[in-house]
Amino acid sequence: MRVSGTDLTDRIVGFIESIGLSCRSGTVDGKTVLPGILIVNGGIVYDTEKLRYPGDLLHEAGHLAVMSPERRMRAKPDVGKYAGEEMMAIAWSYAAGVHLDLDPAVVFHADGYRGGSASIVQSFASPSAVGVPLLRWLGMTDGYPAMTRWLYDGSCEAANRAFK
Repeated sequence: MRVSGTDLTDRIVGFIESIGLSCRSGTVDGKTVLPGILIVNGGIVYDTEKLRYPGDLLHEAGHLAVMSPERRMRAKPDVGKYAGEEMMAIAWSYAAGVHLDLDPAVVFHADGYRGGSASIVQSFASPSAVGVPLLRWLGMTDGYPAMTRWLYDGSCEAANRAFK
């Protein structure tokens, strides 16, 4: 399905909110990891004037989604601290795009992922693509890209120790 601009942003924001994450428009000042997006108290604030790629909202939501509820509420603007969580956020955002019937280029656009977007999308043809085994470990999927739950509930003690 092809959607763009405000409709695409609204659709993505609606999905993020429907799974229980806060996602609202507001002013985002200063330098941010992704243009026009800021993580605040476990939610996402996006600036409609500065947001370059609506699919980046799914990537940031993916970071929050794979954190324990306690960590999610303490999340700071730079949520990419752990490589494992980064891989899970990539896999999560791909699954969310599939769920929303979006072209993978919406999330994995040419200006993102240090030029590796195309190879990341291609890797998801494999059931053990980047981040998928970790999503299974957290009990979030058992038939990827379908998700059994969109938010990690904190039930995996080993993960809670690994990602503090």
